[in-house]
Amino acid sequence: MNASLLALATRLRHELHAMPELSGQEIRTRQRLQDFLRCRSQLEIEERGAWFFARKRGSGHRPPIAFRAEMDAVALDETITLPYASTVAGVAHKCGHDGHCAVLAALALETERLEPDRDVYFIFQHAEETGLGGRICAELLREKGIEEIYAFHNMSGLSRGAVAIRRGVMNCASQGVALRLTGLAAHASLPETGRTPVFAAADLIRSIPDLTRQERFSGPVWCTVIQVALGSANFGIAAGEGTVLLTCRGEREADMQALSEEVIRAARRFAQRDGLRLEASFHDVFPETVNHPECVAKIEAACRRLGYALYEMPEPMRASEDVGHFFKAAKGALFLLYTGGRPPIHAPDYDFDDTIIEQAVELFKNIIMT
Repeated sequence: MNASLLALATRLRHELHAMPELSGQEIRTRQRLQDFLRCRSQLEIEERGAWFFARKRGSGHRPPIAFRAEMDAVALDETITLPYASTVAGVAHKCGHDGHCAVLAALALETERLEPDRDVYFIFQHAEETGLGGRICAELLREKGIEEIYAFHNMSGLSRGAVAIRRGVMNCASQGVALRLTGLAAHASLPETGRTPVFAAADLIRSIPDLTRQERFSGPVWCTVIQVALGSANFGIAAGEGTVLLTCRGEREADMQALSEEVIRAARRFAQRDGLRLEASFHDVFPETVNHPECVAKIEAACRRLGYALYEMPEPMRASEDVGHFFKAAKGALFLLYTGGRPPIHAPDYDFDDTIIEQAVELFKNIIMT
């Protein structure tokens, strides 16, 4: 990767950082990326509504290969001073998707100069943070007969430039469970005349350690209380309705679903006991991300050829990734590219490390051309 392209990619990353957009709202981001590619290449670009892809046609007959990056930002304020700081209040690129897109755009320009022996797709995906985008974009793999797909995520912790990966489950499955409990408000002096959800919510939360006992499931599971909202700020009224938000997580999607069902059954028991109506809904649903061993081997071989440090992860990441939807449609692998002791993703003082742009591009390019 030459110095001029690296400079272009870095400037693009900074532009994207300054104009963050939440999941499903990536209008300016999508347009800027398309403009960047159109004015510098002859790549085929096809818009698919909320997302788009670019394609480099290859000279051979091998099945197509794809690479994916996410475009969305997160609902956090920019708290650090940057010359390219977020210009949108309450929204910032605190997960590094601006850097992922810059890498993929640079890879697309690099690949255009090469002669790959198969078609190469560059997928710019929307709505990763909510788990919705991957499910939609993954249909492209089936449509185009794409047999392999790769992605990466930046991560702090290990020394800068280290690549971490594992065979099998790379990221756990998760989903948000929203429970709405509706009873009857009453005067605070006569709580017995109403039906309060307070005790049902409290008993449900206290039951979580039992619901998540490992012997109930084939693998590790977790249930995290996200929010509890009961009644209103009025000392004269006993609460008549409330909500409990939980995140259910499992190393396997089946266990995550089983845990969610256990939670809802428990909530239903407490609601019936206390004369409450229960409504349950699911949000931010992510499958497990399962790396294919053949794709992992190709990443490892590319790292060895390039001299990149490799780290085999002993356990999956608990955090979810919607690239798992792609890996249900084709063989694929996700790896982590470390940035040393920088602040972690989703932290207010986080910013993507531009020094790993070139390394990510070279690793992907090596996979394409080998």
